[in-house]
Amino acid sequence: MLNGKNILITGGTGSFGKQFVRTILKRYQPNKIIIYSRDELKQYEMAQVYNDSCMRYFIGDIRDLPRLEKAMNGVTHVVHAAALKHVPIAEYNPMECIKTNINGAQNVIDAAIKAGVNKIIALSTDKASSPISLYGATKLASDKLFVAANNIRGEKDIQFSVVRYGNVLCSRGSVIPYFKKLISDGATELPITDPNMTRFWITLQEGVDFVLKNFKRMQGGEIFIPKIPSMTMGDMAEAIFPDVKHKLVGLRPGEKMHEAMCAEGDSHLTLEFNDYFVIQPSISFTHKIDFSINTLNERGSPVEQNFDYNSRDNTIWLSKEELLKKIESTELENK
Repeated sequence: MLNGKNILITGGTGSFGKQFVRTILKRYQPNKIIIYSRDELKQYEMAQVYNDSCMRYFIGDIRDLPRLEKAMNGVTHVVHAAALKHVPIAEYNPMECIKTNINGAQNVIDAAIKAGVNKIIALSTDKASSPISLYGATKLASDKLFVAANNIRGEKDIQFSVVRYGNVLCSRGSVIPYFKKLISDGATELPITDPNMTRFWITLQEGVDFVLKNFKRMQGGEIFIPKIPSMTMGDMAEAIFPDVKHKLVGLRPGEKMHEAMCAEGDSHLTLEFNDYFVIQPSISFTHKIDFSINTLNERGSPVEQNFDYNSRDNTIWLSKEELLKKIESTELENK
């Protein structure tokens, strides 16, 4: 699928980008892998590890359309992972979040159309479903932009789709590394928002595999959502540090008690497949697509009216033992 292709990853020095590159280099023989990001130190450090002849490192910000256009010259596949993602920071710096997550998303779309890219997948978040945070609202706007981009591609053979999933285990800046650092620094208790708070959880490798699979099955316009397990924050903390006390700190600005990935308001657009869901576009495309059957001949069916896929009512739950195994396998992969 990606042999001989030119792949660009925005925000490629992040946790997802590194795992994506590691996986691509193992499974395929791409012509180029282009890391597009704005932090020179992270690029330098990444280049010490991933220095294959196909690797290219471009300093650039997705707010900079001319630079994006240059970076996408000859590119066939794009993964758009760049975003401002910290919920409270976005609440305090709203315009910066908007400039990157919305304006930057449109720049990625415009540059891709101009360059004649074939396939683009934008990474989204459960916080984009019925958002209450600015971060979630900007990612919802980004999702809408990428879906609608399929209507402005003209005669070019280009497809835009979205992958939406929950919290990534052990990713940079996430809660598990944060807890581990607190304990290593001598903390005697862990700050817990609410022990009954629930979240969807996915490993980096599972996220990468889901994106790669969707490059094969996408037709343009879908929001792909994996079926993944939930866990309470209390159980997560007890699994990792069973003998450490908890300190309740309450919800941070913009946080929910429970997250959703398929909102009730989208139930009339949602299709259920074996191990994932697809939210169909709410707008009509100039080209007709039957989203109930994809290019892999997988078939989906409409969900019930008022269906709501959320972390509290999820039918799949992560046990403490399963969590520890996932953390261990993730840490081994990253060594």
